[in-house]
Amino acid sequence: MLLSDAEIQSIKSCAHALANVARKVTLSYFRTDQLATENKVEGGFDPVTRADREAEEAMCAILAELRPDDAIFGEEFGVKEGTSGLTWVLDPIDGTRGFMSGTPTWGVLIAVGTEDGPIYGVIDQPYIGERFEGGLGEASTEGPQGTAPLRVRETTELSDAVLFTTFPEIGTKDEAAAFRRVAGGVKLVRYGMDCYAYALLAAGQIDVVVEAGLQPYDVQAPIAVIQAAGGIVTDWDGKPAHNGGQIVAAATPELHAAALAKLRQA
Repeated sequence: MLLSDAEIQSIKSCAHALANVARKVTLSYFRTDQLATENKVEGGFDPVTRADREAEEAMCAILAELRPDDAIFGEEFGVKEGTSGLTWVLDPIDGTRGFMSGTPTWGVLIAVGTEDGPIYGVIDQPYIGERFEGGLGEASTEGPQGTAPLRVRETTELSDAVLFTTFPEIGTKDEAAAFRRVAGGVKLVRYGMDCYAYALLAAGQIDVVVEAGLQPYDVQAPIAVIQAAGGIVTDWDGKPAHNGGQIVAAATPELHAAALAKLRQA
């Protein structure tokens, strides 16, 4: 989709407005006794809080005002149809388990794109005050240490890589075995960072993220940010990953190929 300079600026300004209002809402609940946590599934634990719902409602209200013709796909309130060909994909709190536990590694995910995938995304960490954005000619971060360009590391050898995933028991039994094959070949493995791991990859702090069982709203903003920073994000077959599922994100083509080889290994 060909966008004018004015349209690009409108999208970026709107995304920052969404991140700002979500930051305000989520921080009003973070580390308080007002979370009102509920479990969304039977036979498991998939939490949602009052902050999740109120943050998405606030973002949708801004979109209704600033971008009424765009579609919306939100984690908490589903799909609103649009006519512009653009869809905003929203995850008001990615890492609700971390949020309810008081860890500062959850984030607000905002992406905009077409059916072919995201063209621009924002990963915002309200408590730390960090914002990572990528796409439409942008690849930058702003936080306590000021602003800086986003650029992935140049690591090419799996043995030199730092690998992240959210859960040690990643996905199914077979997916967990595949992850362990990758983990067995890297320098360092860390867990539990949710979307913040993708931000760290884009910022050149880590090298690989491998996950499974993700939804489109979990991955579209990270895809946009990492690609803008020079990295690669696909599914475990090397295909587009914007619809979620199995995800491998890597700093370089060489590292991506090495991780894929381990994941596919019988």
